[in-house]
Amino acid sequence: MEVYRSLKDIPSLPNSIVTIGTYDGIHRGHQEIIKRVVAYAKAKDIASVVITLYPHPKTITCSKNTDIPLILNVEDKLSILKDLGVENTLVIPFSEPIRQLSAKQFLEDIIIQNFNPSKFVIGYDHHFGYKQEGSPEFLSNYADQNNIEIEIVKAVSDEGSIISSTEIRRLITEGYVRRASFELGWIYGFPATVVHGSGRGKKMEYPTANFVPLESSQLLPKNGVYLTRGIVDGQTLYGMCNLGIRPTFDEGDFVMEVHFFEKDDTNLYDRNIRIEFLERIRDEKKFSSKETLIEQLDKDKKHCIALLAKYL
Repeated sequence: MEVYRSLKDIPSLPNSIVTIGTYDGIHRGHQEIIKRVVAYAKAKDIASVVITLYPHPKTITCSKNTDIPLILNVEDKLSILKDLGVENTLVIPFSEPIRQLSAKQFLEDIIIQNFNPSKFVIGYDHHFGYKQEGSPEFLSNYADQNNIEIEIVKAVSDEGSIISSTEIRRLITEGYVRRASFELGWIYGFPATVVHGSGRGKKMEYPTANFVPLESSQLLPKNGVYLTRGIVDGQTLYGMCNLGIRPTFDEGDFVMEVHFFEKDDTNLYDRNIRIEFLERIRDEKKFSSKETLIEQLDKDKKHCIALLAKYL
């Protein structure tokens, strides 16, 4: 897959099938759109193109002008797009000048001029351009006037619930990671770097690897204990992870730490790993003593190991 990260690097294609979207999460609804783009492009032997934005547009359009927690960092997004068979992806660096472009300017100056699309495929709720004036209706009218095909893909739902990035964000932040993974179509997780911690876990015979996400704006699950899967240098490791402030020891700093069942975590310092959240086990609790905490950790480990049969 060819990836273009700057408008000046965009190639000039003679023909293509294009989709546009933020695609945070590339959930099952997004995948339906992208699979159609790829299938149509292959059938017509022309280029498939995904146009996406980074950072998230709400980082600039939101009145608070703050980072928006991301379900998926840009590199993982590109990896999934490649796996789906996309040939060309343009990652537009979203900025104030881009935000100010009208929908018509965005279409003509960026998409039409460079990709010459013969067909658009977009989601039913996608909007683009200044003040989101580029609605599906706007794009349909533009396509009709310019002899371009268009397909607007309906929402994908499960048991009457529409799959959306907004709903998936809610599920993750409330700790329903297993359901979130089902709606995503992939196991929710993110790449992280292992950092030095207090070393307390090792003294309790539960050595942990403290980690921080590579993406500074990474969306995080609700505090608590999770069954997790880690990927280190291609090796898959299962364990249990705690997100929280370790109230038993009266600590106030937020910490993410994982105990892998079959690996000494001390040799992971400064290495990149991937953490995937399989199931939430319990809330973070304050225990009366270190010994009581260890008893609970023993129970947590047995519970997690009993659940592993679903994932091995």
